[in-house]
Amino acid sequence: MNPENDLVLLLTALSAGVDRQVRAALADRGFPDVRDSHGFVFQHLLLGPARVSDLAVKLGMSPQGASKLTAEMERAGYVRRVTDQADQRNRLVELADRGRELIEAGRRARAEVNADLRAALGESAGPFEAALRALAERSGGLTELLSRRLRPRT
Repeated sequence: MNPENDLVLLLTALSAGVDRQVRAALADRGFPDVRDSHGFVFQHLLLGPARVSDLAVKLGMSPQGASKLTAEMERAGYVRRVTDQADQRNRLVELADRGRELIEAGRRARAEVNADLRAALGESAGPFEAALRALAERSGGLTELLSRRLRPRT
């Protein structure tokens, strides 16, 4: 099959292209070190602090992998470890101010990219968005996204 007619490859190319645009905008706003895997952690920490072991389960990775990832994010200033007030023996990971700033910068960057894509599509933006939504729903990906069950690729 011609790659230009392969929906999977076209969606992969679109995803890579818009991801590159969002990353460039984030780098311009002072967040050059953000990685895809960070976003998967952020989606869970938006709900409140979490233990590394709980993040590991939600992310589908080993506790060691989740610990390494959160340590990397802590060094970047995106998260911090705090003592669990309910059980002083436990440490929780929570968003730091820089992490909240990154999330807001990411939302703004995605809004800009969305506006650019809609402008490029013109009147066909609505039907295209509906078709993408239908495909995302059919694949199960939309359900995973909305229920915060998307996981980093391993």
